Amino acid sequence: MSSNESLSSDRLTYALVGNPNCGKTTVFNALTGLRQKVGNYPGVTVERKEGECTSPRGERIRLIDLPGSYSLNARSPDEAVLRDVLLGRRADTPRPDRIICVIDSSNLERNLYLATQILELGLPTILVLNMIDVAEEKELKIDFTALEKRFECPVVPMQASTQKGLVELKFAIGKEELAAPGNIDLKLSPALSTGLQSGHQSLVEAGVVKKDALVAESLYLLSQHDPGHHGITDEQWPVIDAARLQFEQDVAAWEDQIVSARYDWIHENCETIVRRPGTAQASLTDRLDGFLLHPVWGWASVVGIMAVLFYLIFSIANGPMGWIESVFAAASNGVQGIMPPGDLRDLITDGVIAGVGGVVIFLPQILILFFFIGLMEDTGYMARVAFIMDRLMSKVGLNGKSFLPLLSSYACAVPGVMATRTIDSPKDRLITILVIPLASCSARLPVYLLMIATMIPSEQIPVVTKVGLMVSMYFLGTIGAFVFAWLFNRGLMKGESSPMILELPSYKAPSLKGIFLQLWERTRIFIRRAGTIILGISILLWAAATYPKSDSDDPSVRLSESIAGKIGHGMEPLIAPLGYDWKMGIGLLASFAAREVFVSTMSIVYSVEESDDDILPLRDRLLAEMRPDGKPRYTPLVCLSLMVFYVFAMQCMSTVAIVKRETNGWKWPIFQVGYMTATAYIAALLVYQAGTALGYQ
Repeated sequence: MSSNESLSSDRLTYALVGNPNCGKTTVFNALTGLRQKVGNYPGVTVERKEGECTSPRGERIRLIDLPGSYSLNARSPDEAVLRDVLLGRRADTPRPDRIICVIDSSNLERNLYLATQILELGLPTILVLNMIDVAEEKELKIDFTALEKRFECPVVPMQASTQKGLVELKFAIGKEELAAPGNIDLKLSPALSTGLQSGHQSLVEAGVVKKDALVAESLYLLSQHDPGHHGITDEQWPVIDAARLQFEQDVAAWEDQIVSARYDWIHENCETIVRRPGTAQASLTDRLDGFLLHPVWGWASVVGIMAVLFYLIFSIANGPMGWIESVFAAASNGVQGIMPPGDLRDLITDGVIAGVGGVVIFLPQILILFFFIGLMEDTGYMARVAFIMDRLMSKVGLNGKSFLPLLSSYACAVPGVMATRTIDSPKDRLITILVIPLASCSARLPVYLLMIATMIPSEQIPVVTKVGLMVSMYFLGTIGAFVFAWLFNRGLMKGESSPMILELPSYKAPSLKGIFLQLWERTRIFIRRAGTIILGISILLWAAATYPKSDSDDPSVRLSESIAGKIGHGMEPLIAPLGYDWKMGIGLLASFAAREVFVSTMSIVYSVEESDDDILPLRDRLLAEMRPDGKPRYTPLVCLSLMVFYVFAMQCMSTVAIVKRETNGWKWPIFQVGYMTATAYIAALLVYQAGTALGYQ
């Protein structure tokens, strides 16, 4: 590509690159807003984010948010995607025309390691020095003009969380011509330079890289930290291995020499670009970490934040939940008012509205959970939680890095499983994947909330009691994950656990726009799920609970003689020791597709069973359900047993599918479903039988 190009041709593509925690995604969100889409790169579970922005001159520009990395020497699948896209080695993603390299201004030297590698690729590049507010807090004085002159590329100071510098960045992006950056002249020894050129030439002659390829491309092939280079054939690997072996014989510790030379170059240039305070003073991050990373107060902070989260779930969400319930009730009444009695009306009211509404009503509480997770990630606190958990995780053979995917799984296990790609050790990665579904994801939240509302129906019960029950379920799932991780480390797989190397980013003000964009995306996914998967299952369940029709006038008899009723009765001997009846069996079976389907299933079962003029909230229906002896069916002990079952049960086909992709086969997903289902059954059995023996009902 030439050093200058024109916007008059096809739409330009910019790639956003940078270290983790540099604010790259915040910059991406500020530029694209809602004009973005999320997917996966073909062949891997690395997230692919693309969006559009408009330059000040009105041109539409494509933006690709590439995975964060500290170096182009890839050690994991997401880093390999970054390297291969920038080198133009992926057929599914054309090489970008230009690059936006986002840098944490408060950690300039560390961030410049990747930046110098990016600049060596020769693509026109814009350097975005983000988090200038954090740099100012540390009293760092950065000469932006000198930095721009040294690298011969535009430098844009920015505070992405408040969109400071966004206009300047858009003007830089929209420039019709953008020169390629200046040369990064590392002071390599003659032997090292000769060896690198020789290795590059051997790869060119063998056709592994093109004749006009950069020496840097051969360098990353010869490093081979990650063997998953895109576009390399089985016949080419022996050539690469031979070139690497010759390089190592000619120049000892050649990789260490290159790393050292790069840092020396960065340090030398930063001496004239960055001025530091004469006396280092404790920053806000240092002062906060003194409390939040304290052996005692750190743990207390984590527990306190979780308690506040669940308090808000039970209090703040009540209003929006009531509005949603009213909307669905009005829709049901409206349909009954305009349609004559019949199967079609029952399908709409008892199948579609009751099924979908029974799940959508929990959307406010799920969004509160996602908001808190986004807030912790954006402020930098999430990394502190991993640090605090590292000592506990080491007791079970893992480290704090495994806790980050586990923690994100409290929102959804699917991205949690995908996040394990950042774990270097294959053993640790597999074990983390196997225990991740034990984290109580947002799909379990509707089940917990319904059971707690049924256990404690009185509004006079303090909210703290409900919060305590909810925290107990999350705590139980976390302990279960630790116990099974310990067992798997000692019996399932051999090998040493890898130590945790984790960056603790500076605390920063959260980007509320970015967080709300994530909430919007989650809302879309949830509504789409409710309008497709749950809607489809609800219709099937209604049909199964309605047909074949019985001549009986008793709704309970009609339900009992339906397809769903017969399936439930067939399951009842197996689940009766847990305290469940055949109707709960229908819900358990249906929820193997997705856990939250249990709520919609119960809504359909009891809507089909009740009379047309007796429309009640699901909680009231459960409270009114009686055993043959006249005692309540949903006693506190039964509700507790159900919650414990859902803590441990593997009931999510999406998670099973992603585990199959991550582990390249059905062996581990089948094992995962088996051990979790068995654990759920045994745990629920112990709860119910022990409670019954102690005299509880």
